[in-house]
Amino acid sequence: MFGYHAWIQSDKVSSAPTVSGPECFALEECKQVFKGLKDAPNISLSISDALPLEAYTLVGCHDNVHITGGDEAGLLYGVYGLLFHIRKGGRLDNLNLTEKPAVNRRILNHWDNPDGSVERGYAGKSLFWQNGRIGYNLDRLRDYARLLASIGINQISVNNVNVNALGAQLLTEDGLKDLAKVADVFRPFNIKIIISVHFDSPVIVGGLRTSDPVDEKVARFWTDAAARVYRYIPDLAGFLMKADSEFRSGPTALGRTQAEGANVIAKALAPFNGTIYWRCFIYDCTQDWRDTVTDRPKAAYDYFYPLNGCFDENVIIQIKNGPVDFQVREPNSPLLGAMDKTRQALEFQIAQEYTGHQIDLYNLAVHWEDVFEHPITEARNTRDLIGQEVDAIVAVSNTGDDENWCGHLLAQSNLYAFGRMAWNPALTAAQVTQEWIHLTFGANPKLKPLLDMMLKSRDVFEKYNAPLGIGWMVTPHTHYGPDVDGYEFSKWGTYHRANHEAIGIDRTRTGTGYTAQYHPYVRDMYENKETCPENMLLFFHRLPYSCRLKSGKTLLQYIYDTHFEGADEVDDFIKTWESLKEYLSEEAYTTVAERLLRQQVNARQWRDVINTYFYRKTGIPDEAGRKIYC
Repeated sequence: MFGYHAWIQSDKVSSAPTVSGPECFALEECKQVFKGLKDAPNISLSISDALPLEAYTLVGCHDNVHITGGDEAGLLYGVYGLLFHIRKGGRLDNLNLTEKPAVNRRILNHWDNPDGSVERGYAGKSLFWQNGRIGYNLDRLRDYARLLASIGINQISVNNVNVNALGAQLLTEDGLKDLAKVADVFRPFNIKIIISVHFDSPVIVGGLRTSDPVDEKVARFWTDAAARVYRYIPDLAGFLMKADSEFRSGPTALGRTQAEGANVIAKALAPFNGTIYWRCFIYDCTQDWRDTVTDRPKAAYDYFYPLNGCFDENVIIQIKNGPVDFQVREPNSPLLGAMDKTRQALEFQIAQEYTGHQIDLYNLAVHWEDVFEHPITEARNTRDLIGQEVDAIVAVSNTGDDENWCGHLLAQSNLYAFGRMAWNPALTAAQVTQEWIHLTFGANPKLKPLLDMMLKSRDVFEKYNAPLGIGWMVTPHTHYGPDVDGYEFSKWGTYHRANHEAIGIDRTRTGTGYTAQYHPYVRDMYENKETCPENMLLFFHRLPYSCRLKSGKTLLQYIYDTHFEGADEVDDFIKTWESLKEYLSEEAYTTVAERLLRQQVNARQWRDVINTYFYRKTGIPDEAGRKIYC
């Protein structure tokens, strides 16, 4: 995976290059990663207090390179940075490069279950769990640690945020003995472990009658649990909590605030410099579809904004990039930029839950670039928050025990892009995607069509998916394939409310009032359908099918056209991939070709189901006379 990572595993040359410097893991890793390189440079390492933690500089001249790190982690990243520079074809003459991460916490959340399954996992079984307890292949886990370190990941949670009773046992002596061994594998690679914890752990593990955060016995439970955990894992990053969400217990049910729930755990972690990551994914998941007042996207802001400044210093609230749930198109959460007195983590999803299950090609770097560019005010965008209010970037992992880690070979680029863009959010989707192609397949200019295909893939998927930001037209539970009304009469609050005349939700001041949660500049942009970005029109406005878009097309004709175009463009992807066959390994070609054929079936299904649905609703035919399966 990633050309230079695979190269690290090779044993083409047994001799190691000349390397000198402080005795630390980075020194040994440097010898390891460069031993397969012909004409390896002479490398020296040193640490300087003048550099920030985790930062590094590379200075080269002829066959000599000096790596300086702000600490041992900086040296390690410098080793990978040098290898990365060489693999990209960079010269050593006059090399003078300094790198530092934008945020100190670059995190993967694994949604792995004790039985070895992975919730929303599309790349096989867990790397950490087997048969109800921690269990792993040591060599593969070490490879995984190296892989993550090479793209700058420095924290991982190893169990699902939807913690079950078995997962809660990680806080016990038996659970911690096993988890400590996992921490030992990742520690040399500057990766710290996070434990997902159950809000009801005081009851499940501690035998108490309540989990009320203001109860003294509950506070004592968390204090004792933290002390026990840190005896086994002294450098644990902290705990991750999903509370009051999707039928999970939490402080609200006990009449307490989210801050009271988080702070009692934060106080237990504080003596050990631990952090509690408190997820903001909270909404009414028992909504009556007849209720047109309650609006799911408003929920997180309504819960958390009044608590701005009420959280302890070692609480980081973890905010999904959008207000709904990792949809193909939605605005940024209004919490981003509003919680100026509270530490925040920006949460992405690499696992393609709503974006193709790592079957359909979907370049998430393009998606995340949009997130970073989303306006906060007239003068600021989300990228401006990184390293300020937002001091952690998190993503739900897309890895498993499949041979190529990610199921779809090209889905590896999404994991790579997350690490690179978490380190440096100024990088563009085109830059990181090109890097991944170069590192994985080589620098052949004949592969340019692959870059174009990958950068276009998000747009293509969106065309045959739900139109104009409406979202949620997916098969319930699995979330793969179309079901236009699958969630329309459900309890989840995910409605499009299409009838024979119109579709969409009015979230302006004349509707649910959701737009009022944004800064006035952003609010006004979304309120006016003339200034609202067209790709989110139906998220913010209810419109008749006869509404004319800027192209002059009616809304309905736009739906027809884009769904036909999306399916046709997947056919083009297959032709493009076939044209690249001679430049690829047989294994790479075959595995991607198989996924593209599955995507073709999915795209055609989406096209026919969506277009037929709207033709039946309206009775209005396609102006181009194309076949609709009515």
